[in-house]
Amino acid sequence: MARGGGLLDWPPVPIRLDLALIRLHPDLSRRRARDVIEKGQVTLAGRVALEAGALVHPDARIEWDPNRKARSRVRPSVPLLHEDDDLLVVDKPSGLLAVPTSAEAQEDTVLGRLREYAARRWPRRPYVGVVHRLDRDTSGALAFALSPDTRAALRSLFRAHRMERRYAALVEGTPPGDEGAVDLPVHEGYEGGRRRLARAGEPSRPARTRWRVVERLRGAALLEVELETGRQHQIRLHLAHLGRTVVGDPGYRAVRGAPPVVVPRQMLHARRLAFTHPVTAAAVAAESPLPRDFRAALAALRRRG
Repeated sequence: MARGGGLLDWPPVPIRLDLALIRLHPDLSRRRARDVIEKGQVTLAGRVALEAGALVHPDARIEWDPNRKARSRVRPSVPLLHEDDDLLVVDKPSGLLAVPTSAEAQEDTVLGRLREYAARRWPRRPYVGVVHRLDRDTSGALAFALSPDTRAALRSLFRAHRMERRYAALVEGTPPGDEGAVDLPVHEGYEGGRRRLARAGEPSRPARTRWRVVERLRGAALLEVELETGRQHQIRLHLAHLGRTVVGDPGYRAVRGAPPVVVPRQMLHARRLAFTHPVTAAAVAAESPLPRDFRAALAALRRRG
């Protein structure tokens, strides 16, 4: 029989699942709480929750069943930021394709790795569906669905602009202001690995990007960028339009002369992906820390003063 459970009487601020479980079971240590969650012995709104750091709403129903058989400790070959019975959010490294470039291509991709993981983890239902994408050289939070229904629901959230998507972008030069927005449509065509902004009357899709300066550096700036739409290459195109090319992005470079710092790839990182879970209605907030190459580029610029 499940131990504990029930509606939690908290202030209306989401907290981590492991801390919520400890409130229900004060005898649990933090390490033990994380362990039973990772074993699959804790349910949230009746569904197994596997991420100790998942944010839980005040009215969430949490149950711990110590007699539930522990799940297999199979791990994917790409880091997980969030996992439950319905979806995964991974921490995509730069240089790894999100999906194959064509149906016939034999390529190493995040999708392929997750399908191998799902075949071992859920052999009776090894479905992994693409929800959105990141460019090969863009790192960070990337979501996948574990059922066709969840995929459809997540894609609906994207279309309705109900997904919070925040990026860190290191750009050449410094914007004159502290924040702003670019609202320019993207042409539907795709040529030579590049897209472009649409001209009047051309087939296009609306695109809106918000940005703010986090830190001004010598010859560069660290921006937080928020997508209100999600077109391919949208951030790179919009920042280049402002004359603030992403450092390391030769495809859309709009600045002459030497770059402010030499980097191995474009300095664009999907830092945060947050949304309401389409099945449980729980808050999902996946945070990806800046990767080593991004931190190294920032450190080099800061040393220059």
